[in-house]
Amino acid sequence: MTYDVVVVGAGAAGLMCAIHAGYAGRRVLVVDHANKAGKKILMSGGGRCNFTNLATTPKHFSSANPHFCISALQRYRPDNFVELVERHGVDYVEKAPGQLFCATSAKDILGVLLTECEWAGVEIRLGTAIERVERVGESMRVATTSGCVDCGSVVVATGGLSIPTMGATGWGYDIARQFGVAVSATRPGLVPFTLSDQWKARAAELSGLSLPVAVACGGKSFSEPMLFTHRGLSGPAMLQISSVWQPGDSLTINLLPETAVFDALCQARRDTPKRQFSTWLGERFPKRFAQSLLAWYEGREEGERLLAHFSNAMLEKWAERLNHWQLRPAGTEGWRTAEVTLGGVDTDAISSRTFAVKALPQLHFIGEVLDVTGELGGFNFQWAWASGAACGQAV
Repeated sequence: MTYDVVVVGAGAAGLMCAIHAGYAGRRVLVVDHANKAGKKILMSGGGRCNFTNLATTPKHFSSANPHFCISALQRYRPDNFVELVERHGVDYVEKAPGQLFCATSAKDILGVLLTECEWAGVEIRLGTAIERVERVGESMRVATTSGCVDCGSVVVATGGLSIPTMGATGWGYDIARQFGVAVSATRPGLVPFTLSDQWKARAAELSGLSLPVAVACGGKSFSEPMLFTHRGLSGPAMLQISSVWQPGDSLTINLLPETAVFDALCQARRDTPKRQFSTWLGERFPKRFAQSLLAWYEGREEGERLLAHFSNAMLEKWAERLNHWQLRPAGTEGWRTAEVTLGGVDTDAISSRTFAVKALPQLHFIGEVLDVTGELGGFNFQWAWASGAACGQAV
């Protein structure tokens, strides 16, 4: 069996690459060990697939080589993908500024990709594992469980290590190392935090409660909702900052990001001196959380005090707790729930134009397997489309 291109991985990046290569006249085979294409697409965004972000720029991505992603992102923009889904009649909604989701189901996005693959003459072979990849002269040979395939180029689009129940493995990294390409250390990204000791119990009591916060760590900050869970903290704010956080780091959480708490409390003391502090808290937080705050800091008696009885020092203490809550997570939920993989195939070895290995142009790497990771909000899908399109046009 001979093909121009064999794409390993029937996910977002792999299918996009296959489409562009097929339309360019290449004979393309997509191989995946899973029994269904696009599994991660189907489960993303709560089954609605946040398929792009209109505000995508290189600053929304992290990599040891921050310039690597610029070329592909400029050549395949969010509006290019929007035009594709509109052409197929897919309804979508903007749930947050720039964040586009399917109006009904992520199946619509997968349907677009599979239809385009069919139109482009792409062959997709599922339930097929790769046993070996080797160079044969100026070509490549891929040994699969359904036979050997000779091809001009191999594209590795196997993703990272996140969500192993979806079939994620480190196979792409193994292939990189086999051909002498470095792989930077990997760790879970966009992942909930776990807490220990008393904070775990406190979070469990508030499980399901969400608050708008601003969280900072490692020189970055995000203003998004935070969600308490039975094991710790989740929600967009925590997922975003998890990609910056390193074990041992503390998080600085502003529980009232729109309020300078000390100034607000001083104003409230002047204007309504006979109001109880617990009343002031209850006007700004869900009742359950306001009560928990007082319990955490042994402030039940303070809660019943009138604001008039608070000294400046006491108000400063509460302002620090509310505007600068310091919390050190025990860890994260790990690969089981991580949405992406941080680190991966070293982009210094990869052409940012063709996504080929510079020392072996017949081998390409695209998507999450590379050391390029986007923030939450559709950026990682846009990277999949952009890297896949750029590679597909080049192979």
